[in-house]
Amino acid sequence: MRENPQPLLEASVIIPGTGTTESMPTPEEILDRTREEGLAELTGFLRIPSISSQPEHADDVRAAADHLADLYTHIGLENAEVIDTAGHPVVYADWLHAPNKPTVLVYGHYDVQPVDPLDLWTSPPFDPVQQNGLLLARGSSDDKGQIAIHWQAIRAWLEATGALPVNLKMIAEGEEEIGSPHFEAFVDSHRILLRADACVVSDSGVAAKGVPAIEYGLRGLVYFELRVETANSDLHSGLYGGIAPNPAQALSEIIAHLKDPNGRVLVPAFYDGVRPLTDEERRQFARVPFDEATFMQTYAVEALHGEPGFTPNERTWGRPSLDVNGIWGGYQGPGNKTIIPAWAAAKISCRLVPDQDPEAVSAALRSYIAKVRPAYARATLREMEGHGGPWITEIDHPLLQAGKRALQRVYGTAPVFIRSGGSIGAVDVINRHLEVPCLLAGFVLPDCRAHAPNESLDLESYEIGRRAVVELWRELGSLDLARQKNPH
Repeated sequence: MRENPQPLLEASVIIPGTGTTESMPTPEEILDRTREEGLAELTGFLRIPSISSQPEHADDVRAAADHLADLYTHIGLENAEVIDTAGHPVVYADWLHAPNKPTVLVYGHYDVQPVDPLDLWTSPPFDPVQQNGLLLARGSSDDKGQIAIHWQAIRAWLEATGALPVNLKMIAEGEEEIGSPHFEAFVDSHRILLRADACVVSDSGVAAKGVPAIEYGLRGLVYFELRVETANSDLHSGLYGGIAPNPAQALSEIIAHLKDPNGRVLVPAFYDGVRPLTDEERRQFARVPFDEATFMQTYAVEALHGEPGFTPNERTWGRPSLDVNGIWGGYQGPGNKTIIPAWAAAKISCRLVPDQDPEAVSAALRSYIAKVRPAYARATLREMEGHGGPWITEIDHPLLQAGKRALQRVYGTAPVFIRSGGSIGAVDVINRHLEVPCLLAGFVLPDCRAHAPNESLDLESYEIGRRAVVELWRELGSLDLARQKNPH
């Protein structure tokens, strides 16, 4: 909790006819008064099963968008709109009445992951329950709970003062969990609407409970399907075993050539352009403890594996990776079916870091697979949708330093500057198309079980997060980020 709380801002009004004054509430006091109401609003939002990847939930995704737009209007935002795309819609709202103040674009996503396996949930995933200081539900941390933190901070400012310290533009997309396939087209066609001086994203977490974090870099992602064929049909393993080539064997040989036993990627030119970690980055990464024994016990891992010469945090945040995500082919049903399959396939993903070029990595992988494949096999590498480039903002950027000051005042400790091993495709899109710096500051715990059964939101972290966003708007309102042209 807050170790060195700052005094609340005070204001007063004259009561007509009395000449006396009465203190106006601060945004922090409004947060205290509306805590239960805010939780009820979040609970209602979480009940909508907005699973973007499953067609049977398309109406639920739309319902969640409508619900959020109505809520934005209710708290005092203006121009709330559900904007259609070629896929699921984007929700937009704004408040633009702070002259000579920065305009901040706030990004989040209202879609959620599937809930499978359902039998591992201790309570229904779309029936939120409070348990041991946690709010359990799908989307509670990723990302509906963090959207709620923002709308409740906005409401607190508007109810307390009738205004905001900055101009705000809110967007929430409905396809982040499926790789944001239509978000780039949306941003490209709405550049004027979305024009801003800075972007704030809360789709990440704290370093540990009570220890805030600012993510200044994300790994990019390129995703492939590798298909290996050796015949035009399955063959009888008795009649042709020993002469017919086996695609599963060929696929295994290709995969074995991708990395050495220590985990270093063997694809030539794969590491070209990788930005080396600075001493300060390594110092910041070392501030975040990684408990190897706990990790191994929690996930039943026999030993860590990865590129030598780097700590676990350095590998996941500052180094690229290549992983096989799935393998299939041949007979997999019950009983026996003695065949030599005609084909086998695998999914492969590469996480990229600044300043790698996704197209160059794709070309290098394609060329290498053509070289190492067995002569008896045909190999086809197809790049899949849902890719994006790496993103980074310099630690000393005024936006990130303002975020640092705001978080430190609320938490009582300086945030750690870290990168993320994951990808948020929308951040790369916003950075490229709108040319604005991004601040990534989230408020959920590392063990919130996002994407897994029993996803949860730590309510104490949620509460301090609401205060942190109130303070963030206060801090950004004093920052000189405004463009020369009218940002609206």
